[in-house]
Amino acid sequence: MEDHITIKLNKAIHQKARLGIMSILMASQGAEFNYLKDRLKLTDGNLSSHLSLLEKEKYIKIKKKFVKKMPKTLCQMTEKGRQAFEEYLENLEKIIRSTS
Repeated sequence: MEDHITIKLNKAIHQKARLGIMSILMASQGAEFNYLKDRLKLTDGNLSSHLSLLEKEKYIKIKKKFVKKMPKTLCQMTEKGRQAFEEYLENLEKIIRSTS
């Protein structure tokens, strides 16, 4: 395997929980906080910290609203996030091809 390829893996996405978040958001128009938490088996605090990092990178946007007096947090992927995720997948494919 060529070392220079692995260097291209985006560290903000490569972590397991963030990869899960990005994968879910890539496949949907958005996802609520509780859906992500349940699907990825994360605690509130753990998910919040991962979402904060992705939001800081401008890979996702977070919208908070109230529905019937209950807070709802909706997460959506930005165009920058979509491009970063697609590039991440392309780099994974390069790694796989280079080991064949």
